[in-house]
Order: sequence, then structure tokens, then C-alpha cells
Amino acid sequence: MLDDILDYTEHIRERPVWQPIPRSVRDRFRQPLPQKPANLASIHNTFMRDILPYSVGNAHPGFMGWVHGGGTPVGMLAEMLAAGLNANLGGRDQIPIEVERQVVRWVRELFRFPDTASGLFVTGTSMANLIAVLVARTAAIGSSVRRQGIAAGGQRLTAYTSAGAHGSIAQAMDLAGLGSDVLRIIPVNAQHQIDIQALGEAIARDRSAGLTPFFIAATAGTVDVGAIDNLTAVAGIARREKVWFHVDGAYGALAMLAPDLAPRLAGIERADSLAFDFNKWGQVPYDAGFVLVRDGTLHHSTFASPAAYLRRETRGMAAGSPWPCDFGPDLSRGFRALKTWFTIQAYGAGKLGAAISKTCVLAQYLKQCIEKEPALELLAPVALNIVCFRYRSERAGEVNRDDDLNRNIVADLQESGIAAPSTTTVNGCLAIRAAIVNHRTNRSDIDALVQAAIAFGSAHVERHSKACQA
Repeated sequence: MLDDILDYTEHIRERPVWQPIPRSVRDRFRQPLPQKPANLASIHNTFMRDILPYSVGNAHPGFMGWVHGGGTPVGMLAEMLAAGLNANLGGRDQIPIEVERQVVRWVRELFRFPDTASGLFVTGTSMANLIAVLVARTAAIGSSVRRQGIAAGGQRLTAYTSAGAHGSIAQAMDLAGLGSDVLRIIPVNAQHQIDIQALGEAIARDRSAGLTPFFIAATAGTVDVGAIDNLTAVAGIARREKVWFHVDGAYGALAMLAPDLAPRLAGIERADSLAFDFNKWGQVPYDAGFVLVRDGTLHHSTFASPAAYLRRETRGMAAGSPWPCDFGPDLSRGFRALKTWFTIQAYGAGKLGAAISKTCVLAQYLKQCIEKEPALELLAPVALNIVCFRYRSERAGEVNRDDDLNRNIVADLQESGIAAPSTTTVNGCLAIRAAIVNHRTNRSDIDALVQAAIAFGSAHVERHSKACQA
């Protein structure tokens, strides 16, 4: 099994990025609950035949659909070790928790947070954003919110983020019991950054209406185009208005590892909380999300739940308090820190930063290729590693039909196995979205994407023209 999966990684470029799942394969996963044991070798053969070939393919260098990291053999082996150890990192006095605490210290150093800041591994940035909202809610209302709910403070809270923010921010408001309607969606400027003036005006309007602004979520690497909000300006407004300043840096925050990109994140060190994923630009296998909170004491008071079966001691296995379960909702937690610790140790911050820089260089190369091709059109500025473009047909003004054309091009690309971009909407136009995250991607993969997009687009236009003539 180990040989097979290492061979898969080594020869990944020889495979299609993605391929449609045959009905016969899908039907094999509709069998009833097995009552008798099966031979391990036959189960593994099923994996190799029916599972491995039909994953989404983000380990492949041609995968550019969403912001998914490519993983590494080092991370894979560390995950195997963690599974064998089978440690529960909810608590107790054990070295696996010290490994997580070491990564917390590294993260504090990277983002220039104080030693009193707390950090926690979670499933991903969606959970990290929720934790940040809950800590900010406690900061605004007080710890009584845990017993009495949001009515405890007698305030009507409001929050703010940009039109380019990830949907998990609105979901966090919902799950926190505040309601997504309290989240003000602020328009973006020409660079797809949150409009600073509009943000200030929205806060002023809410205060005049007797509401209490409590949370601003800026974004470092927006989901559609990879824009970075002006974090310094947002931090200034948050401090002036005494509002919690959160940064959703799902993938963009780790640009701090790259000396050429880190200056673009100026102001991130002033955040009250920060959410990001090691499993994106950090290339750690899924899942490895992280939340960092400036005020560790407040973070602790938001989640700590004393219980008799969680009694803490000064010696024995129940020592080592506070425990990770005091900083989040999970009591049962896997050893996510080990694959992250292995990855950072094995490659070092410098090499990881270089891989991040490389993806941004490739994005600029893709931008240049698009600008040289009359059939292609760039739809948004390229801030980091996401490039949004479309195939431009000669049917000027037929926006809906051009959207259909580009939607079909993306499906063609995915089904061909050559490259796998995704779609999004930019300024009202459906865009082909290429997110270059995988450390394995190189110029040949970009060239293949461009050439295939032009070929598929041309073929669609030609078929349409013949159909109209007929």
C-alpha cells in the first residue's frame, strides 16, 4: 500500500487531472453493510481500481480549480505515523500536545503576535472563522453570553466584510446565533479590495441607528480573484471604532513565508484573530486549518468548560492544563499538528516560501499568456496566484452566450484531464478561474491550460457557426 501510493505521487503527471466516474464504478459503492471480513489485499485493489483514479485530483500539477494544496510525501508519511499513534489531542499531559504548542509558537513568530496569543488546529478556515466570531462575541457581550445567549448584553451587534469575502463569514454569523443579516457586505474597489470609505460609512450608519459594530473580517487572498484587503487601513478603522479585527487568510496569510510577498500583508500583525490553512499554500495534507487569537485569555474564557471527567491535576496524565479543548468546541481532536510539524521541519520556512512565490510567478506568466492571445481576455487584476479570464468569441455583446461558451470550455478542460480550472463571476461575466497552488505546477502546465482553452473555445465557436448556417 505504501509503495502504491508513493508510486502514485511520483507518477502523478502521467495521469489525467480528473476523469468522470463511470456508473459501474459509482454503483460499487452502493453495496450493503458488510457482515463478514474481507481480504485486505482485495480491499486495497478496490482502492487502486475504483477510488484512487476518481479523486478530485488536487495532487496533480494541472489542478487549478480551487485553492487546494498538493500535499507532499513527507506529510503523507507523518499522517501515517499520527494514525498509528492514534493520539487524542483534546487534552491530557502528552508530547503530541507539546508538538502542537510548538507550531503555535512558530505561528506567533511568523505573524509577529505576542507570546500571550493562543492558537489551535481545526478542520479548516471555515471553523477558524467561526471560532474568531465566537471569541469576538464574548469580547463584545462578556462571558455571560455562554449562559444567557446573545440577549445577555442587551445590544444589537453588527459585523462587516467585503463582497469578495468567503461565504464562511456569513455562515459563522448564522452559527453564532447572530444571524447573517447582521453582516454588512461592503463593496470592493477596482482592485477587488474592501472599500475603506464605504466601511467607515457603514459603521457610522449603524452606530447612528443604535446598533453596536463588533467585528470586521478583512481578507488576505479573496476567494474569487486573490485580492488582499488594505489590512493596515482596516486595522486603523477597527482600532478607532473599538471593533474586533479579524483576518481571513485562508490561503493568503502564508504569503508571510515569502519575503517578496510578505510586505503585501502589512497590517496582519495587528489583527485580533487570524484564520488560515496549512493545507493550502503550506502543502500539508488535508485537513490542517488554524486559528490564532491575540488575547489568549479571552480565547480560553470563550470555550473552557470544566467538567468532572475533565478534572485537571498537577501531576499524572491529567496535568498539563490548559488543554486544547479549552480553546475550541472539539474534545476529540486528531494529531493534525504532526504532519504540519514534519512539513515545516523537512522543508523549512525558506523552501515553503519559495514554493509560494513560484505559484505567484506562474500566475503572472499565465496573465502574460492571456494578454498575448487575442482570443482570451483577462477579467481581474492578478494580485497573487489566481487568474480569472475568458475565451472571447466574436459575438460582441452576447454576454449570456459567452458565459455558456466559457462554462462549456471549463467542463471540456476538466473532462479532458489536461487541466482543471473552475468558474466564478467577475464584474457580471462568467470567468475561467485558475488558482495555482500546487508546488508541482510549472510553465508547461500553464501552457497546456492556455492551448487547450483556446482549442476548446475555437471548436465550440465553429460548431455554433455551422449550426447557425444550417
